[in-house]
Amino acid sequence: MIAFVIFASSILDLIRQPWHWSVSGVAIAAILFLMTWMGRSFGVSTAFRNFCTMAGAGKRHAFFDIDLKDENWRLAFVLGAVLGGFIAVYFLGSPEAVAISESTLTHLKEDFGMAYPQGDGFLPTEVFNFTSPKGIILAIIGGFLVGFGARYGRGCTSGHAITGLSHLQLPSLITVIGFFIGGLLMTWVIMPLIF
Repeated sequence: MIAFVIFASSILDLIRQPWHWSVSGVAIAAILFLMTWMGRSFGVSTAFRNFCTMAGAGKRHAFFDIDLKDENWRLAFVLGAVLGGFIAVYFLGSPEAVAISESTLTHLKEDFGMAYPQGDGFLPTEVFNFTSPKGIILAIIGGFLVGFGARYGRGCTSGHAITGLSHLQLPSLITVIGFFIGGLLMTWVIMPLIF
């Protein structure tokens, strides 16, 4: 029993430590290869359509009239992502601060008034909080834009950038270029106006 506790503790220590980004890249590539081999398309935003179908939207609009038996794997994936995120935050969080370059910290502090997050978070509380009207408005507008954009663009950023590009789809390439242009505009034009 003691050996099992020591083994479990060492596994938890291994999981909690910061990992190199390439580990995620290899894992995503392996999952994408398996999904393509099985004839499935990897993407999470399609689950919104599935949830609407489960709520009965298929009776009112043909777009939501789909067979959910073929989508069970996607719903399980989304549930696993939510559950895994909860477990990671509340049980496997690293006590170390997130490593952010000094130049980025200085830029955020001097240009936007955002201090380095203290404690176990890595999001600036000046922006991401629900006690200030600006934080609430940004969360509502941002959530609407992300949800609308994912459905209007027939996929989210990860769906187009990972699945679409790996399948050599021209619409995904155009969409990803649009994501980068939007990100640059947000960072260099809109964000300075907001803050």
